[in-house]
Amino acid sequence: MTLTLTDHPDMFSRAGKAKAKQKVTAKQRQDQSRGRIMLTIGAFMLLYGVITGRLIMLGTSDPAAAAARGSAASAIATARPDIVDRNGEILATDIKTASLYAEPNKIVDPDEATELITSVLPDLDAGQLRKKLSTQAGFVWIKREITPKQRAQIFDLGIPGVGFLTENKRFYPGGPAAAHIVGLVNVDNQGIAGIERAIDERGLGDLHEAGFAVKGSEQEPVRLSVDLRVQHVLRDELVGAMQRYQAAAAMGVLINAKTGEVMALASLPDFDPNDPVDANKPDRLNRITAGTYELGSVFKSFTFAMALDSGRVKMSDSFDARAPIRVGRHVIHDSHAQARFLTVPEIFQYSSNIGTAKMALAIGGDRQQDYLKKFGLSVRLKTDLPEVATPQVPKRWSEATTMTVAFGHSIAITPMQAAMGDVALVNGGNFLNPTFFPRTQDEALAESTPMVSKKTSDEMRWLFRFNSVNGSGRHADVPGYVVGGKTGTAEKIVNGRYVNGHYLNSFLASFPMDDPQYVLLVSVDDPKPEAPGKPALAAWNAAFVAGNVIRRSAAFLGVQPRTANESHPDAMLVSY
Repeated sequence: MTLTLTDHPDMFSRAGKAKAKQKVTAKQRQDQSRGRIMLTIGAFMLLYGVITGRLIMLGTSDPAAAAARGSAASAIATARPDIVDRNGEILATDIKTASLYAEPNKIVDPDEATELITSVLPDLDAGQLRKKLSTQAGFVWIKREITPKQRAQIFDLGIPGVGFLTENKRFYPGGPAAAHIVGLVNVDNQGIAGIERAIDERGLGDLHEAGFAVKGSEQEPVRLSVDLRVQHVLRDELVGAMQRYQAAAAMGVLINAKTGEVMALASLPDFDPNDPVDANKPDRLNRITAGTYELGSVFKSFTFAMALDSGRVKMSDSFDARAPIRVGRHVIHDSHAQARFLTVPEIFQYSSNIGTAKMALAIGGDRQQDYLKKFGLSVRLKTDLPEVATPQVPKRWSEATTMTVAFGHSIAITPMQAAMGDVALVNGGNFLNPTFFPRTQDEALAESTPMVSKKTSDEMRWLFRFNSVNGSGRHADVPGYVVGGKTGTAEKIVNGRYVNGHYLNSFLASFPMDDPQYVLLVSVDDPKPEAPGKPALAAWNAAFVAGNVIRRSAAFLGVQPRTANESHPDAMLVSY
């Protein structure tokens, strides 16, 4: 049977619908593709618009404003690690503080803004501030590191174009207690003195310059060898000494004789690193490492050590001290003249310049210079602090120089050099460089160099103790702690001449002398007699101060006092 279209009319309808559906689907796909293309074009146009706008903004912005913002960002990034003492007590930390800035191109009335700001910050120069605010700059600092109260007061004024940035500020909880050790930072939180500067020189500064903004809380604390308790004791005794003896200055350092760790260091006058307005005054330098002095009879310790170590002098020898020695226009004489032959221990006990000079002649000038270099007294000392002075050593070495250097004249060294030399004299003969960071005895010995023999060290310990029992160190001999030491009363030089009656008085001590754990050096600059009729010599001031420091700090240092029932601590004196 033949079929026709008229026989099945619905067949045409179905075919037409299929074709129409195909047309609709194709159109939808075309519309969707066109939408995606337009969306992509729009996204690119938006991206390029943002980039173009940013470039225009940067191109039209004030270069000074951009630089200032960069400086501000750098300051904010410069977080520093805490500095703590050996027991974890905080010596320096970061706190958040507000800094005040302005956008002069948004300031409506510079005169009014100046008047309002200076009403809260009267220390600002109104004329200079008005000039700053009258420009079209995009950013200027008004004042860095303002107080929370000042920030609140300025905020309440509601000055258009004035704002605040939060920055890191260094805070020192102890104030001036350890100022010359810890040092200080500048307004951008960069270390400029002391351990703060040393930290930057060890790599922190490079990290900040490279743009690594490590938060202070994410950095490990820097632990020092210093004991804050002992530091307070030392500084307190030096403050008292300046008042008691009307001195121009005072200084002291206490060192672990086994490791070379600095336990405490103070130099007065000092400064408060929280408000360092006086920090750059000449009299505020760290005298222990950055000042050089003729230390007088303290220096005799090294002459005795080199004489004994060289083998040219023995403890049983005697020297003629009956008459002064004439050297050109000068005369070497003794302050406590005995006018007789003196044994080596007696020369030390009476601090005889004549006997010491003759011992130096027995050594010879060349060997004396070799020993001075070996003792670290004629070269710049290596230490963690950036502030270190170079010793002043005679350029020509005559026979007269040999004799005067022997008792601490004609050569100026830092007090730290004297203290570290004494460390080697009592610890068995091992010279150590001082450190302000924790160090074990094994680590110290690995870095040490031999200075004198153990026999010489034993003999020097005997002499130090002998002097504290029978000589000028009696006022520093704290019962129970077996203190030994040497005094030094050095005439000061004014306008190139020694001035009688003006002294730098020192006491170099060690304790306990049968097994020295610590070395202490105390100096009092230009002291006056404590009372009419009393001398102003080292035995009457510096030795007293040293004794007080030992008495108050020994327990913190773990040194136990000897009791009467224990073996006699001066049994070592019987051997000579």
